[in-house]
Amino acid sequence: MDLVSPQNNPNDYPSRIVSSSTIATMATNNNSSISSSSNSSATATPNSSSITMTPPPSTTPSRYENQKRRDWNTFCQYLRNHRPPLSLSMCSGVHVLEFLRYLDQFGKTKVHNQTCPFYGLPNPPAPCPCPLRQAWGSLDALIGRLRAAYEEHGGRSEGNPFGARAVRIYLREVRDFQAKARGVSYEKKRKRPKLKVPVPSSPQQQSSAPTPPTLADATAASEFFPFLTCLILCFFSHI
Repeated sequence: MDLVSPQNNPNDYPSRIVSSSTIATMATNNNSSISSSSNSSATATPNSSSITMTPPPSTTPSRYENQKRRDWNTFCQYLRNHRPPLSLSMCSGVHVLEFLRYLDQFGKTKVHNQTCPFYGLPNPPAPCPCPLRQAWGSLDALIGRLRAAYEEHGGRSEGNPFGARAVRIYLREVRDFQAKARGVSYEKKRKRPKLKVPVPSSPQQQSSAPTPPTLADATAASEFFPFLTCLILCFFSHI
């Protein structure tokens, strides 16, 4: 049996012996490195939290825009249900008047007929069989929104059917008839001009203002002029 000497044995290599003091020094260095890294992360945290994210601007449409979109969709649906169906380019003021009369069936305003005993009364004492109609104010606001929506969807302002002369005349007639039938007035109240209150002058302004002549001053002047005239005559007579 051959024995392998320590010099010839490849598995027999000198091992590095680490003392206890060396192990303690290494542990201390590791702890200090961990604490320094934790401190650096802690100091970096406030910088990251100090960055404030500004919220995006709100894009919520206004109440007017929502109502305008609903009115436009209703009108487009009316054109599709029309017999025959109409396109937006073929729409005219006549079709707008048909649309307004179509909306009268959904009205909630009592408009008395001329034969009704409550014609012209703003507060009728009893119910009557007069029909319900769309109020003039609602129709006027509706036309204004549809007129703006038509131009927003690519329509030309000069060919806007909601601004046609026939539509304006119809709205004026509805306003006058409902004002008489309901006993109300749609005339806009004019604002009265504000009365200007005179501002009292300061004492300095009062002292600087010229004083009007008094009666005593006028009497003294009337006595002085004859005396001056006599002196002048005497002077010329001696010459």
